[in-house]
Amino acid sequence: MSAGNRREGFARILSGVCAWISAAAILLILGFLVTESLPAIRQIGLMELLTGLVWKPAEGKYGLLPMIAGTLAVTGVAVVLAAPLGILFALFLAHFCPEKLRRPMRMMVSVMAGIPSVVYGFFGLEVLVPWLRTVTGTSGMSLLCAGLLLGMMIVPTVTELSLSSMENVDPGCFQGSLALGATPEHSALFAVLPAAGAGLATAVVLGLGRAAGETMAVMMVAGNQALLPGGLLRGVRTLTANLALEMGYAADLHRQALTASALVLLVIVLVLVLGLAWMKRRKHA
Repeated sequence: MSAGNRREGFARILSGVCAWISAAAILLILGFLVTESLPAIRQIGLMELLTGLVWKPAEGKYGLLPMIAGTLAVTGVAVVLAAPLGILFALFLAHFCPEKLRRPMRMMVSVMAGIPSVVYGFFGLEVLVPWLRTVTGTSGMSLLCAGLLLGMMIVPTVTELSLSSMENVDPGCFQGSLALGATPEHSALFAVLPAAGAGLATAVVLGLGRAAGETMAVMMVAGNQALLPGGLLRGVRTLTANLALEMGYAADLHRQALTASALVLLVIVLVLVLGLAWMKRRKHA
C-alpha cells in the first residue's frame, strides 16, 4: 500500500472515530438529562410540566410553557431579522463585493461571530434598552430587544454558512443566467439562491440553534418575566435564562424541574436539526 493510500485510510478512520464520538456525546448528554428529569416528570406530570402556565418553585408550581413560548418567540424574532440579512450579505460578498473589500469584510464577519455573548449583552443593555425605552416609553427590556440582539448575534453565523454554500454552487449557474440576458442581480437572486437552497436552510437552522441556546445576552435584556409573551414590548424569560437564574440555588424537585427544562431545550434543537435532515432527504428523493 502506498503512502498516499495509507494517509487516506488513516484520515477515513479518524473521521469515522470523531463522528462516533460526537454522536456518543449527544446520546450521553441526552441520557443524563432524561435520567435526571424523570423524578420531576413523574412527580409533576409531563403535561403539567409542559403546559403549566405558572412557574413558582416556592409554591410547588413548575409550569414551563411561559419559558418555552418565550424561547420560541425570541428565537423567531431573531431569525426573521437575521436570515434575510445574513443571506443577502453573503450574496453581496459572493458576487457583488469589490475584490479589495471582500477579504476585510469576511474577516469582520468572522470577528463578529467570535465576540463573547456577554459583550453583546452589555451592548444591548447600554444601547438597545435605553433606545427602546425612549422610543416606546416602556422599560426597554422586552421580547423585541432580546430578538434584535439575538438577530445581531446570529447574522455572522448565517452569513458565513450561506457564503460557503454559495461558493460551492457551480459558477456556470450564474454565468449561464447572464448569458441568457438576465441582470447580475436577477441571476444572483433567481439562479444562485435556489441552487444553494439546501446550504441556506442549514445556515438558518444552525442560526436558530444558536439563538435558542443563547443565555447571557438574552438574560441581560429580556426582562426575565416568567409569563407568556404578551407582545413585542413585554418582558419574557427563556429556558436558558431560567436555568442560569435559578440553577445556582435550586435543590431536589426544583433542580430536577430545571433539568427537565434543559431536556426540553435540547429536544427543540434536535427537532430542528432532524427536520432539516428530513427536508434535505425528501428533496433529494
